Amino acid sequence: MANRLHVVLADDDDDDRMIFEDAFNQVRIGHTLDMVDDGYALMQYLENATEFPDIIFLDLNMPGKSGKECLKEIRADPKFREVAVAIYSTSASATDLEDTFIAGANIYVKKPSDFLELKKILAHILSISKLYVTDGLNRNNFMMSFLEGPKVRTPKSAIVLPLDIPPDVRLN
Repeated sequence: MANRLHVVLADDDDDDRMIFEDAFNQVRIGHTLDMVDDGYALMQYLENATEFPDIIFLDLNMPGKSGKECLKEIRADPKFREVAVAIYSTSASATDLEDTFIAGANIYVKKPSDFLELKKILAHILSISKLYVTDGLNRNNFMMSFLEGPKVRTPKSAIVLPLDIPPDVRLN
């Protein structure tokens, strides 16, 4: 899918999935969206996929298999190495941000309370992801964080940390 982004959302909340889908469909970038409602369904989806998604938006707090557990499984399997993972969570915890970064997440997005803000964030992330797909860049060398709060309010002030850390190096 060199010209269309293939995106998967894993989120157990029906309302959050609906809002994400509405915002996603209003972003004018060539893309497709598949959605699953829990971690088990995500891993089943990935195991059965004939083409892997370009990016997965992954809720951290899902019953059964959490987003953190899914992230660890995804990063442990070499066939998913090129799949970007965006943590999509209500948590703005520095611990969650650090833990998911160390586990291999590429992007951390705090779920915004404003629909317009969600559209802006998605447009920004999808634009960057499309560049990675169309230009063949390595997804292991970027990390972004979109958090609401006093320090970071909009995609324009996002924290962007360019990283060039080999996938086999663990940070402690």
